[in-house]
Order: sequence, then structure tokens, then C-alpha cells
Amino acid sequence: MNALTWLTGAKPSLDAEQQARVDALGKPVALDKTPLAEQRIVVLDLETSGLDTRRDQVLSIGAVVINQGAIVLGEQFECVVQRHDLKINASILIHGLRPFDIAAGIDPSEALLSFMEFLGDSPLLAFHANFDKRMLGRALKQTLGIKLRHPFLDVAEMAPLLCPDNAPRRGSLEAWAEQFGLQVHQRHHASADAMVTAELALIMFSKARQNGLDSLQQLTEALEGYRRRKQFHP
Repeated sequence: MNALTWLTGAKPSLDAEQQARVDALGKPVALDKTPLAEQRIVVLDLETSGLDTRRDQVLSIGAVVINQGAIVLGEQFECVVQRHDLKINASILIHGLRPFDIAAGIDPSEALLSFMEFLGDSPLLAFHANFDKRMLGRALKQTLGIKLRHPFLDVAEMAPLLCPDNAPRRGSLEAWAEQFGLQVHQRHHASADAMVTAELALIMFSKARQNGLDSLQQLTEALEGYRRRKQFHP
């Protein structure tokens, strides 16, 4: 989908099978009081061509599932998104993606459709989730013509809320992982970052339960209060 198509609001070009799959996508479930130990959550990490959420592109998608209070190792998602007209720069090379990998990746429509089918009606979790939410939302709108409506929680916000005395000076994923003795096996790789984010999330869920927060709904309400307090006491 080119810039003109995006500006004019024209629908993306999908074949009949792809459109049928889009139409069959389930609606996300609203956050409720389901206990954390019973909740299916998809932990997402995107690697992109840069940090501009208006212009840069999704290059790879990595996701793991937390279900029944544990990471489901047999339920993971990983793909490189095909880009033919991409200029290779330092932001791309840091992900370990070669021009060949990107050119030989999965068609964007197929990649995003497969991910949305993998996601189902589950809420999403990411580290610095606002960036991933914007990038994924824009990609879905441009490529599939759909809006991202799934709840999105941020582990980068959750961690200082639940562990204020353990907060590292730098609030990066690496810093928090080091704080709790977690290993990032391949930094700036979508699947590896999703995995360590999921491991960190499980630690946060344990801390949340200790503080009487045993659902994503309760965590979301606590995070909203945390944001309000930061506005008045930055």
C-alpha cells in the first residue's frame, strides 16, 4: 500500500481467501477479572526499520504465549516481513537482518494475517508497548484495512509500579532483565526480546499478586493510577 492509498483511504489489495480470513478474525475480549494464572496473553516484540511510527516499517514479528501462568514454549510466532524497496541502514543491521533475509521474507499481508490468527482474542503485552502498538496498528490499517482493538499492556510501566525499590537507573529491557538475573540471548531479535519480556512479565505477575492485583483489569487500573501520580510528581 503506497502513501497515496493511505491518504485517500482506499482499501488494501487482498485476494478473496485473505479477505475471508480477515473477516473471520475474532474480536478481542475486554479485560476482566480473570485470574492472571488463567489468562492467555500474547507477548509481542517488533523489529522495525527505525523509530518513526509514521514512516518506518515492521521488519520482523516475534511473539510468545503466557497461559496458565507459564510460558508455552510450543506456542510461539516468528517471521521476517518481506520488504523489496527498503534502504538498509544501521537501524536495520542492528537486528541482524540481512538484505537477503528481508527480500525473502513473508508477504506483509500474509505475515500480519498469520500473526492476528495466532493472537486470536488475547490481550497483548510488550516492553515499551506504545511503540509496538502504534507500529502494529499502522501496519494492520495499511496492509489489511483493520484497526487494532486488542488491549495492550506495557511491562516497562508495570515493572517500576510493582518493583519501585528495584528499578534500575536505565529503564531498558536489558537493565530490568539484568536486575532479575534474566539472560537476553540475542538482543534486538524479535523472538528473543519477546521471550525475555515474557519472563519479566511472569515476575511482575508474581509481584502483582503479592500486592492484591490478580487480573489484567486490576493491573490496568493500577497503571492508570500510577500514570496520574507521575503527572503530579514526575
